[in-house]
Amino acid sequence: MKSADILLVEDNEGDIILTIEALEESKIVNKIDVVRNGKEAIDYVFNDGKYKDVTLPDLILLDVNLPLKSGHEVLSIIKEDERTKHIPVIMLTTSSSERDVNLSYKHHANCFITKPVDLTDFFETVTSIEQFWFNIVKLPVGK
Repeated sequence: MKSADILLVEDNEGDIILTIEALEESKIVNKIDVVRNGKEAIDYVFNDGKYKDVTLPDLILLDVNLPLKSGHEVLSIIKEDERTKHIPVIMLTTSSSERDVNLSYKHHANCFITKPVDLTDFFETVTSIEQFWFNIVKLPVGK
């Protein structure tokens, strides 16, 4: 199986550790890169600055509440650009506000998931995201 490149955009260190652990437990081979704010996410996706040599991710897990640029701003920029709008973006956040859900879909998020508080539920959620996007869904080819 091809390695799946995942970009995790998250500023909470605990959530970063848990998400990476959940992704690593699966049978899917992944390359997981982490950026901790909205500006770094934009730089990564558009190969700016220290990210000039990275490849486009196959999937982006994006938090809503980020420093420098919000997840909504990042999502909007990614989905408005022809080079990147094909990348599936999953809003994975602690927020469950109707405003955040609606704004995410307005900016073409592929789905919105509120992070479960329970550790077991969190692991199951992250694992199911990975299983769905890499075992069931056919992703675009040719980055």
